[in-house]
Amino acid sequence: MTTKDTASKAFHLVERELRNLSRWMYDHPETAYEEFETSAKLVKYLSEKGFSVEYPAYGLETAFAARVGSEGPEVVICCEIDALPEVGHACGHNIIATSAIGAGIALAPLVEDLGIQVTVLGTPAEEAGGGKIDLINAGAFTDAAAAMMVHPANDDVVDKNSLALAQIDVEFHGKASHAAFKPQVGVNALDAAVQAYVNISTLRQAMYPTDKIHGVISHGGDVPNVIPALTSMSWYIRAMTKSRLDELYAKVIAAFEGAAIATGCTFDVKLQGNTYTDMIVDPVMADLYAENSATLGRPMHRNSEYDPGATGSTDMANVSYEVPSIHPILDIKAEPAINHQKEFAAHTLTPTGEAAISDGALAMAMTIIDLAEGDRWADLGTATP
Repeated sequence: MTTKDTASKAFHLVERELRNLSRWMYDHPETAYEEFETSAKLVKYLSEKGFSVEYPAYGLETAFAARVGSEGPEVVICCEIDALPEVGHACGHNIIATSAIGAGIALAPLVEDLGIQVTVLGTPAEEAGGGKIDLINAGAFTDAAAAMMVHPANDDVVDKNSLALAQIDVEFHGKASHAAFKPQVGVNALDAAVQAYVNISTLRQAMYPTDKIHGVISHGGDVPNVIPALTSMSWYIRAMTKSRLDELYAKVIAAFEGAAIATGCTFDVKLQGNTYTDMIVDPVMADLYAENSATLGRPMHRNSEYDPGATGSTDMANVSYEVPSIHPILDIKAEPAINHQKEFAAHTLTPTGEAAISDGALAMAMTIIDLAEGDRWADLGTATP
């Protein structure tokens, strides 16, 4: 029996349990930094499987680090656990978490012979806040030789781009007045918000195809007959690189400033959570993962075959700036449903959704085996931003 056969056997012994865990997560979605039941459930399971678990970990109440192996290079497998408001696990973090746990369990009987350490790292708040960035700052990746995770979507891509992202809230401050009796003494903060939206729309003509700006008016006033003294908006700003994000961010702030000047308002901007970078995909790990995935019957496409702007953002990208990383995308065949729709969440429980748990776990485990058996550690980290 080969090393990979041993890993596969260890995984398949718990595959049904992992599918049940995924279904439990689907039924018990918890949002960013509130994943208390979820983290406790996964920690209990990993502890029962023989992992040494630190929980809470790195200063985050819902983060955990489940470890096996006593010496050698450390590989971190990221286990995302948060859900979205309203639509639950519509980004498939139940698949991400259980595939990460499955990869760790597959490797557990082999770590001493391979001379490696494996950490299944419970990472809160990918959807809002950027929990992995908190973990980076707390030292969770300091000693890691490599990091990885998989993510469900509607295609199989081993090296998908990820856009840099800043999340901001803006408030416009004006002066209330009676909208019919004395409108001339009011300063309309809703006009400022509307003008800001128009300014952003005007900016779109001068944006690269890979730039993305999207926002909502989260508070537009209270009643029609009172000129609004306060309005608020939430915006996401995305770009292909962190340096381009900085340029675009400045243009967005200028759009807000112009709206404030035009209406006589003042404004405040607050950065929400952490800023996400673009993704640096390690080519050695990407090639190994693609080879192993193909042997499992899931050939992987390359990002070069796709529109580079047709993508989202992830705090795993920040990890890739700290340690060689991969973030393969796995097709669960949910179309016409897409990520962040309730129908996509439901599809995580279908046979094609559950197949991603198995394929993702085993391809990650086999990739780590190849790194260890081929002593490829020195080959990692050649990619540049």
